[in-house]
Amino acid sequence: MPNTLANQTNSGNPVAQYSGDEATTVGQLLALVHDFVAARDWYTYHTPKNLAMSIAIEAAEIMEHFQWSSLAESQQFLLDPTNRAEVADELADVMIYCLSFANASGIDISQAIQTKLTRNESRFPVGAVRGRLGVDDSTSPTTGEQATD
Repeated sequence: MPNTLANQTNSGNPVAQYSGDEATTVGQLLALVHDFVAARDWYTYHTPKNLAMSIAIEAAEIMEHFQWSSLAESQQFLLDPTNRAEVADELADVMIYCLSFANASGIDISQAIQTKLTRNESRFPVGAVRGRLGVDDSTSPTTGEQATD
């Protein structure tokens, strides 16, 4: 049996060894998702089209929790432990599919994020966009209302 994260624990639960975002690497998560998918022989179905659709579908399930909510209502919603757990499950689904996409396509997600953030640094310079959605934005980030100045 290969020495992967999914079989490094004796508990039968490969996730049991993780203690949060600070202690878990992207590489560990990629391996965990890979092992889950490979054990079920799902790579046949993990095509770019299917995974992209799955990411969008799961993201829409997060959105559904906040549909028709005001900013205050959406923030209040997450204070309830049951609601927060439901949203966490949907967020996990999005992330699992994103990691599956990276695994199936050979995209180094850490490098992709670093490259994208570097590009965004020049697109959105701090001095020009701090506290705004963009250089030409006059929308308040806290209320969503148009500024009147």
